[in-house]
Amino acid sequence: MRLISTFILVAALSGAALPVCAAEEAKDGKDTQKAPEHKTTQSESYIMMDPIYTTIVTDNRAGGMLMVGAGLDVPDPVLREDVNHSMPVLRDAYIRNLMAFTANVVRPDAQPDVGMIADRLQAVTDRALKKKGAKILLAQVAIRVTAKK
Repeated sequence: MRLISTFILVAALSGAALPVCAAEEAKDGKDTQKAPEHKTTQSESYIMMDPIYTTIVTDNRAGGMLMVGAGLDVPDPVLREDVNHSMPVLRDAYIRNLMAFTANVVRPDAQPDVGMIADRLQAVTDRALKKKGAKILLAQVAIRVTAKK
């Protein structure tokens, strides 16, 4: 009887130790699986950009924020490589252009003209790359209005 209870105890402790051994094995790099990569689209020509935020000024104070989410469709692989290399310059040009647009055109009580934003960003893209072929694709345009105090 004592032999059976000892055997059950040893078996229970061995079973409890298995998950710990598996976790340690995964930490050591053995038997690890690569995490799945999140892709926005299956298209190889699409380049996603982080959203751009600009401040809406009204009555000499911040009245809200304009957020523009966009990406670029670049079918030409050579131009796509140029775009990836030039992304900091492009992003800077987009931010500067949207800051001027927000300061002069956007008001917190009206929806901004999305077509005008797309046209401006497309012109900036063509000018910065010094050629056509990269198409700006707007994903989201939103305004957050700051509450008046």
